[in-house]
Amino acid sequence: MMDYDFKPLDTKLADAKEWLAKEYRSLRTGRASPAILDSVMVSAYGSMTPLKQVGNVSTEDARTLRVSAYDPGVIKDIERAISAANLGVGTSSDGNTVRVTFPDLTSERREQLVKVAKGKLEEARTAVRIARDESWKEIQEREREGTLTEDDKFALKEDLQKKVDAANDGLEKAFDAKETEMSS
Repeated sequence: MMDYDFKPLDTKLADAKEWLAKEYRSLRTGRASPAILDSVMVSAYGSMTPLKQVGNVSTEDARTLRVSAYDPGVIKDIERAISAANLGVGTSSDGNTVRVTFPDLTSERREQLVKVAKGKLEEARTAVRIARDESWKEIQEREREGTLTEDDKFALKEDLQKKVDAANDGLEKAFDAKETEMSS
């Protein structure tokens, strides 16, 4: 049987899974998650700087994050940046740290977040479908060129489908976990 390199497909499937995980980390749930502040840019030292570079973010409890500035002089800037990011969180400062509080999610907000999560899942599934189609076209092309037999083509199609099914199962599990997290 002719060898077929599934590495490009495997890479694209792993990329789709990683992309979905990253998107889900930034989706706010009722729980305090430092990842939600990853996109916050602070106007400090004359430029826009990622929050991670001006302070340390830690989890205080289930609904509170604590941001400790490396330089207490930028506390107000950090507080302003988090408020301006419009993340649906509350902020308060004691002069040394900024507390970020996560309010309870309303059922409407929870439904909106689940819809957003479903949309992200669909985008990841689309990436998987495109990767599958590219590999399938390549396999068919190699059969037409005569470098693969018809039997090889169908055996590879089976392998391809197994990889796609496994990738889709992984995406589905990530969605289920996020949905559970949002409803708890």
